[in-house]
Amino acid sequence: MTDVASTLSKTTAQSPQHVAHDLGPNPTLLIVDDDAPFLRRLARAMESRGFTVDLAGSVAEGIAKAKEAPPSYAVVDLRLGDGTGLDVIEAIRERRSDTRIIVLTGYGNIATAVTAVKLGALDYLAKPADADDIYLALTQRPGEKAEIPENPMSADRVRWEHIQRVYESCERNVSETARRLNMHRRTLQRILAKRAPK
Repeated sequence: MTDVASTLSKTTAQSPQHVAHDLGPNPTLLIVDDDAPFLRRLARAMESRGFTVDLAGSVAEGIAKAKEAPPSYAVVDLRLGDGTGLDVIEAIRERRSDTRIIVLTGYGNIATAVTAVKLGALDYLAKPADADDIYLALTQRPGEKAEIPENPMSADRVRWEHIQRVYESCERNVSETARRLNMHRRTLQRILAKRAPK
């Protein structure tokens, strides 16, 4: 993961003339999350939307990257294996006051997310958040309010997203995914074969 992040960082340095629509002259985006499959998917989605992406899989790596090259944008998971994303937000803010930061939180971490906003994050999104939600939150301008979705994610969709994340983290191994989810293998195969619920 470090090699990927370092390659992306070099790309950022070598492409100063790359200007994405509405993202400003330097659309650098730091994504900090220890869910590797999610991190890779989000990085690809954000690159396709014009960001120059750098990745960090831990608090320590996120702080180091924030100190080395404070980004224009950041997406930070609050709960990481080696600590809290609040430390990454503080490291970014110490070096740059205009970084547009969005925090990602599990449903039980809303109070911590509010603290993140007080530290200078623009907003927080509950996981699982998709790339479109994250993009809209990053690019909304001061005074704008994100629209409340007409159709919030259903409980079935939240469950499906969770299963997909575990499946990806198990490198698409059905048996291991079923074991981790405490689910019968055939039941899991049926779920994976169906389209995503709305």
